[in-house]
Amino acid sequence: MTSRALPVEALLVVDVQAGAVSGDRAVPDADRLVDRTADLISRARKDGALVVHIQNDGAPGAGDEAHTPGWALHHPVEAGPTEVVIRKTVDDGFHRTSLGGLLTGSGVRALAVCGVMSEMCVQATARTALALGYRVVMPHDAHATHDIPAAPGISDVVPAAAVSRVAEWALGSELEVVAQAADVAFAAPPRLR
Repeated sequence: MTSRALPVEALLVVDVQAGAVSGDRAVPDADRLVDRTADLISRARKDGALVVHIQNDGAPGAGDEAHTPGWALHHPVEAGPTEVVIRKTVDDGFHRTSLGGLLTGSGVRALAVCGVMSEMCVQATARTALALGYRVVMPHDAHATHDIPAAPGISDVVPAAAVSRVAEWALGSELEVVAQAADVAFAAPPRLR
């Protein structure tokens, strides 16, 4: 873990949708996650960074099924040239979406990733960003997931906090993990200045 990251030019807010942060399907400590992601969004906007809300279109019957209450983005979007919504249907926010083109077209070289679920959509999106050569920062307190249930003969319950930490670790040494969302600094991308 690093203490303070160099500025990033984009913030990817992955799947911070009503069904993941409120109600009976909310991740543990959802209030903390919402607070941290709101702070990141606010500071990214203030500093002119690109803010990308990634919204999952869940399968029929899922908590984030498209156009149901659980699908709605939790944070309000200030749509414009520096804030957009990109919808996806799989874990990876880059897969068959306009995310890669948007980042390239804006001149983004470094980005921060936050949201839910740590070991699924957050990790998949961060992994592709790393593979594409972006500098990727992940604030430890701004992504979350659920406990992994016990599996008889395999393991006891794996606490959500452990799952989130393993998700970071599994991304390797290129990922910059900072302890707190407050440790992430922002700057405007070159082509949006």
